[in-house]
Amino acid sequence: MKKAIKLITTFLLTLSCVLTNAGNMKGEVDFKLDDANKKVDVFINTKYFTSFIYPDNMEKQVLYPIYTISGKDVTRGFPLNPRPFERTDHPHHVGLWFNFGDVNGLDFWNNSFAIKQEDKYKYGSIKFDRIEKMNASAGELKTVANWTDNKGNVLLEERTKFIFSEINGSRFIERITTLTAKQKEVVFTENKEGILGLRVDRAFEEPSQKAEKYLDSNGNMTETPVLNNEGVNGVYRNADGITGGDVWGKKSKWVALRANKNGEMITIVMMDHHKNPNYPAWSHARGYGLFAMNNLAGRAVDKNASPVKITLREGDKITFRHKIIIGGDLTDKQIDKLHGDFN
Repeated sequence: MKKAIKLITTFLLTLSCVLTNAGNMKGEVDFKLDDANKKVDVFINTKYFTSFIYPDNMEKQVLYPIYTISGKDVTRGFPLNPRPFERTDHPHHVGLWFNFGDVNGLDFWNNSFAIKQEDKYKYGSIKFDRIEKMNASAGELKTVANWTDNKGNVLLEERTKFIFSEINGSRFIERITTLTAKQKEVVFTENKEGILGLRVDRAFEEPSQKAEKYLDSNGNMTETPVLNNEGVNGVYRNADGITGGDVWGKKSKWVALRANKNGEMITIVMMDHHKNPNYPAWSHARGYGLFAMNNLAGRAVDKNASPVKITLREGDKITFRHKIIIGGDLTDKQIDKLHGDFN
């Protein structure tokens, strides 16, 4: 009898350990390369997460769309897959991307199909080179691209490592981007348009009470109209307790955007890494659906900031590391803990 009880106790302890460890597992990542359609699909525990897309008709590569564990899309559909009641402003806002508004005077951020051909010389493009490595067991996708001017001259080589994971009901995207100068001098001059950007689904926007107008980095006016506010309830907050639109232009180690989408509370978090230039980054987050973190903004968003100017000589490198979390109703304490683990 005692032997049977001991066996049952041992079994229950073992089962408890297995269940505990299962809750902390990173999830089984799978990559599916579809070069014909210029994308790599990402799955975790057989569920679709996102795609790294690199079509020839886009000026950069992005992660699009991005889904929660339950299967809800957190990214805007326009311009690739427009949905009813969406805004159709800023066609360069697609999925999750990385670029900047002033590199040797070229605007990489605002470039899209909407730019007139005669104005293209003012803009830069990120040209896909290759998928360098896919390591499903580590959740790692490595890519190579080139930042070019309109004539195809290469300013920077970009090597990016994405790390995808799923832990305790949240999904994670870590992006480590290393840029290497390919010209005698490559200069990043402070600009509000940068560097890690996400355009979110309508549910994550702030309710629109009136039409708003915004200037891009070239002084062009864009109007965001009043739209149907049904289901629109997004609220920003940062690590310093600032909320709503006031997070814009403020430095913070993390910024969160929370909304109820179809009955599910979802929190999207952007985290800056302590080794990034100008840590903590400035927030370039807008109520109309742009969620961005910018390590190079400087006086473009805060007149009291110190000047920002980074000059790379040929062969010099600069690395940026960020983490995006797509989780449930995350508390500040939980986010602080996750940021503490981001080292």
